[in-house]
Amino acid sequence: MIRTYKEAVDWIHSRLTLGMKPGLKRMEWMMEKLDHPERRIKAIHVGGTNGKGSTVCYLRNILQQAGYSVGTFTSPYVEQFNERISINGKPISDVEIMKLVQVIKPLAEELEQTELGGPTEFEVITAMALYYFGKMNIQDVVLFEVGLGGRLDSTNVIYPLLSLITNVGFDHTHILGDTLEQIAFEKAGIIKAGVPVITAVDQKEALDVIYERAKSLKAKVYELNNHFTITHHEATENGEQFSLQTPFALYRDLSISMLGAHQVKNAALAVMAADYLRTYYSFIIEEQHIREGVRQAQWIGRFEKISKRPPIILDGAHNMEGIESLVQTIQTHYPNKSVHVLFSALRDKPLKPMIEALANIAETITFTSFDFPRAATAEELAEQCNHHAKQCVDDWKQWIKQKRKTAKNDDLIVITGSLYFISDVRKFLKMNTFVGKIADIIKEK
Repeated sequence: MIRTYKEAVDWIHSRLTLGMKPGLKRMEWMMEKLDHPERRIKAIHVGGTNGKGSTVCYLRNILQQAGYSVGTFTSPYVEQFNERISINGKPISDVEIMKLVQVIKPLAEELEQTELGGPTEFEVITAMALYYFGKMNIQDVVLFEVGLGGRLDSTNVIYPLLSLITNVGFDHTHILGDTLEQIAFEKAGIIKAGVPVITAVDQKEALDVIYERAKSLKAKVYELNNHFTITHHEATENGEQFSLQTPFALYRDLSISMLGAHQVKNAALAVMAADYLRTYYSFIIEEQHIREGVRQAQWIGRFEKISKRPPIILDGAHNMEGIESLVQTIQTHYPNKSVHVLFSALRDKPLKPMIEALANIAETITFTSFDFPRAATAEELAEQCNHHAKQCVDDWKQWIKQKRKTAKNDDLIVITGSLYFISDVRKFLKMNTFVGKIADIIKEK
């Protein structure tokens, strides 16, 4: 019997040993046993290679500004496990996690005795979220982020109001396929009969797959740069500004604080989704709700400035598309800075092109590793790099401390790679900032 939060989380993480088992049979079995909580949820499904979390964040903030209570299911977490299931951006409590595990654990054990086998960690967490939002704490709307792919992802048991597909890129190719068409087929698997899909996918071969799937299910497609259009985009000192024409309205000079052209696309998807909800589902969303929602949206670990002096950027650019967006954003917003990169990643990523792209803008590039089963060693990463000023470090915490002390006025410190690594770094930086502030207060006294 689970009696503490720690026991609950430890049990969830113990499911990692089962790995990934694509398919919906185990989820459908659990939903049947739980009396189908997924059918009681007003859901919006968000898939794609990159930008899912940011898009969820923009849309959540718009809906909150309009007075709605919004649940979210996202992954992975950056600060604490509980944030994967949140309400209005606030993670659910330790007690609620414990109660959810008390419900799901007996089911998992029963399922383990069937021919289907036991549920994976992600299936367990998804079942927890569906039970929570369908039975324990029903919300006005819940935004579900796809874990991996879409067609066989455990979140795909929901029947949403809207489906969003951010983009299609080469990630998890060993599971999803190694062509854009194959990956798009998996992403398009979240499209449901009669449920409109909003997308920022821009490759013709991927779009053709999405349109074919949507046509077969009589689902209307709203495509960025076709049915809704970004205009007058410019980078500002504190973010991005752009106008957006949707089929229903024109929004002039929207401002966002998350940096990068890719964030403009994510925000545009969210605005288009809000506009659709307002027009066809009678959500009471005014223009000021949209303006304030996108302006206030922040998503930790995504081109996040964690320090001003020296400027330190944290970015969970864990695949090639993420690295390309990171490089473009640095070149746009910090064109005259001397860039010093700290990089760590999982060994199953396309490391060589990712590292080459970073090396092209870096004054120095440093490789390290972290405590995670699939993490590459610093030496494995360095082997992929020909930069004249590359190095390996075992103690990345000491590297950061030293870099903060010796940084010059024109230096920019960029820490990037796996989101799991960024999570560790962010916790370390926040703790050191807190300790530093306490020390300053003591000195003043």
